[in-house]
Amino acid sequence: MTSIISDLQNNDQMLESRIDYFFKKLNLSKILLKCNFYKESGIHCVTILKTLFSLVFHGKNLYRTLSVNSQDLPFKKNTAYRFLNDSRFNWEKLLQLITTRLILFINQLTGENRQSVLIFDDSLFSRNRSKKVELLAKVFDHTSHKFCKGFRMLTMGWSDGNTFIPVSFNLLSSPKDKNVLCEAKTVDKRTLAYKRRKRARQSTIDVMLTMLRNAKDIPAKFVLFDSWFTMPKTVIRVKRENRDVIGMIRITEKIHYQYQGKWQNVKDIYQKIKKSSVTKGIIGSACVKLREDKTATCDKFIDAKIVFVKDRSSDKWLALLCTDISVSDEEIVRVYGKRWDIEVFFKVCKSYLALAKEYQGRSYDMQVAATTIVFLRYAMLSMEARNATDDRTLGDLFFYLKEELQDIKLSQSLMLLVDTLRRALSKLPLLSQEMADKIMNTFLNTIPHPLKQKLLLCA
Repeated sequence: MTSIISDLQNNDQMLESRIDYFFKKLNLSKILLKCNFYKESGIHCVTILKTLFSLVFHGKNLYRTLSVNSQDLPFKKNTAYRFLNDSRFNWEKLLQLITTRLILFINQLTGENRQSVLIFDDSLFSRNRSKKVELLAKVFDHTSHKFCKGFRMLTMGWSDGNTFIPVSFNLLSSPKDKNVLCEAKTVDKRTLAYKRRKRARQSTIDVMLTMLRNAKDIPAKFVLFDSWFTMPKTVIRVKRENRDVIGMIRITEKIHYQYQGKWQNVKDIYQKIKKSSVTKGIIGSACVKLREDKTATCDKFIDAKIVFVKDRSSDKWLALLCTDISVSDEEIVRVYGKRWDIEVFFKVCKSYLALAKEYQGRSYDMQVAATTIVFLRYAMLSMEARNATDDRTLGDLFFYLKEELQDIKLSQSLMLLVDTLRRALSKLPLLSQEMADKIMNTFLNTIPHPLKQKLLLCA
C-alpha cells in the first residue's frame, strides 16, 4: 500500500512539472496580459488558469474537489466561476497566440517538401440537459441524425502529418430565431462580449472565412474540408485568401463543373474520364473549372482537379477536389489523409478532456472559456507526444543529426497490426506455435491480393 501511494505522488509530481514547463516555456503571464486578463485583487490569473487546466489530468472536477476537500485548491468556487464568466477576457486570442507559437516551433522541424495543412470541421457541443444556457439552440447531430440542444463547434486545426494543434474555434448557435432556445443577454455593442455573441449567430461559411483570415501568419499551403464545406462558392472564396483547397465533394447531380467545355455533374464526369488500372485506389482524374455562381464570367473561373478514388468499404467511388492542378493524384490523396487528425481530436476532447462536461455555467462566455481550456490541454498533450517521438526537438545538435518524422504508410500500419496479432496468438496458452502459424496463414490468404502483396513487400 505504501508503494502505491508513493507511485501516485510521483506521478502527480511529474505531471505538475510537465504542466509547469509548458506554462513557463510559453511565458504565459505575458500572453495573458496581451489578451486582457487582469485581476484587480486576489489570486493571479495564471494561478487560477493553471489550477483549472490541471484538474482533468488528476481525474477531478471543480465541483467535486470543492465539495469533498476544498483545501486542494488555492481559491474558492466563486473565484473560479467569476474568472470563467468574465466577458472582458479574450479567450479566442489567448488560444490563437499560444497555438501559433507552438505551430511555428513545430514547423521548423518539418522539411519544405512536406505540406502542412489547415483543417476545418464542426462537431456537436452537446448541452442536452440544459435549459437556460445563453444562446442554446437546436442543432442537428449528423451522427445520430437527430436534433439536440447545444452548439455547433466549428474548429480550425493545423497538422503536419504527425502533430495536430487546434488553432481556433467558434461555438455557433443558429442564425434562425426559431431554433434559438435562449436569447443572448444585452451587452454594450462596443465590447468583446457583443462581438462574440454576434459571431455565434452568423453563417458557418462567414465564420470560417474570418477564422482563416485571422490565421494568416500560420504556415499552411492547403485547407482540408469534408463534403459539407467543399462547395464551389466556398472553395473560390478560400482561394481568394491565397490558400489552396483539398476536399471531398458531394456525389450529386445539383453541383456542376466545367469539363470538356460543358457544365456537368460529377457523375457524368466520372463516366467520361479515362479509367486507369486501380493503383493505390486511384481510378482516374479530370481537370475542371469552378464558378461561384451562374452569373460569373469566364475570367473569374478557377482551375481545379477532381481525383476519383475507390471506396475501401464498398464498391462505390469517392471524389476529391484540389485547386492546385500541378499536384499529383497520389499526393492529393496522401495530403487529404491528414484530415482524419481532427476526428481524433474531437474524440479525445469529448472522451478524455471533459469537453462540455466539466462546468455547469449558463453564460456564453463561460462556454467559450471552458472550451479554450480543453483545447489548450490537447495542445500540451500534442507537444508532449512530439517531444517524446522527435529527437529534433531537443536542440540544434539533434536537429542536424536526426531525420524528420515521416508519415506512416498504409503498408507499414498493416504490418504493425499483423505483427501485433501474431504476438497475441503466440501468447495464448491453449494454442501451439503451429496452430498460431496456421491461423495467420489462413488470415493472410483470405485478405485481398493487393493488401497481401504490400504486406509481403514490407516483410
